[in-house]
Amino acid sequence: MRIGFDSHTYEWVEDWARIPDDAAHREGWAHHGIVSTTENTLIVFHPGKSSVLVFNQEGGLTGSWPTDLAEGHGLTLCREEGEERLWVVDNGSKKLKRHGYDNPPGNDQISGRVVKFSLEGQLLCELQRPLLSVYERTRFSPTAVAVNEESYGGNGDVWVADGYGAYLVHRFDREGHYLSTLSGEEGAGRFDCPHGIVIDRRKSEPELYVADRSNGRFQVYDLDGSFKRVFGHEFLTTPSAMVTFEDVMVVAELRARLTLLDAQDRLLGYLGDNEAVSYLDGWPNTVDERGQIVPSDRLKPGKFNSPHGLGVDHEGNLYVSEWLIGGRYIKLARCPV
Repeated sequence: MRIGFDSHTYEWVEDWARIPDDAAHREGWAHHGIVSTTENTLIVFHPGKSSVLVFNQEGGLTGSWPTDLAEGHGLTLCREEGEERLWVVDNGSKKLKRHGYDNPPGNDQISGRVVKFSLEGQLLCELQRPLLSVYERTRFSPTAVAVNEESYGGNGDVWVADGYGAYLVHRFDREGHYLSTLSGEEGAGRFDCPHGIVIDRRKSEPELYVADRSNGRFQVYDLDGSFKRVFGHEFLTTPSAMVTFEDVMVVAELRARLTLLDAQDRLLGYLGDNEAVSYLDGWPNTVDERGQIVPSDRLKPGKFNSPHGLGVDHEGNLYVSEWLIGGRYIKLARCPV
């Protein structure tokens, strides 16, 4: 099945990632990112276990390693000293079947984590939660990280989006020391779930894009944290994760589509648009006749359900991880122009 338009046409590959079929896979509520290495291997987090999974482009499982994290919500690769490193952002909690797919009881104040690993699974460092008064009353529940890579001429700053906690974006230096915080009030208004962040290098000057998800827009900053512009409220609903390839930014919108933007922030079009499914009872899953949350029975090839994580390889193929019980892993193989 092909989806898309003009030069943005893709072959839809359903159930691309071949995760071993067991109860942890079938019952785990997937809520994570996905990234592609320079070797075109794909890294995801297991939907039910605290482990990192590595796949080839065809979806074959080629490796895995355990962690002590609750959830690999945000995954970001960066290059340091000639080697790739993996940042994993753990929002700190996990919806589990034994709790009726609610968050575990009594964990309201459990803080999330931001950690960096080698691609072999060695823990390299962990950022500490900023010592701000807001965290005396609000948990730290980060969702994404972006790095101003020195390999691109940057200064190594690490930006962290606290998308589920205080709704802030924090800046750290390359050594992990806290520097400053963005709230959105410098620009178009207070962030409401700043879920995803990315440093966009499509133009001469790189910029920090913040997916202000519940406000249905992007807020854009320079890499010193100065506000530049806001856009997207007229054509975005739930921007959650972003990747760039050539001169296009692809945005995973949780309410069931991918959105394509040009380098001037203009809408090019949508892929797999299925927003109506997000208004059905039980979405992103299904509610059965007993009122229990169960895996979705509404998944259709060519139509998204709940895109959450998004990766792109060096050939322009897109990889989407969806937010739902059991996970759903879709490859959009780029068609020749």
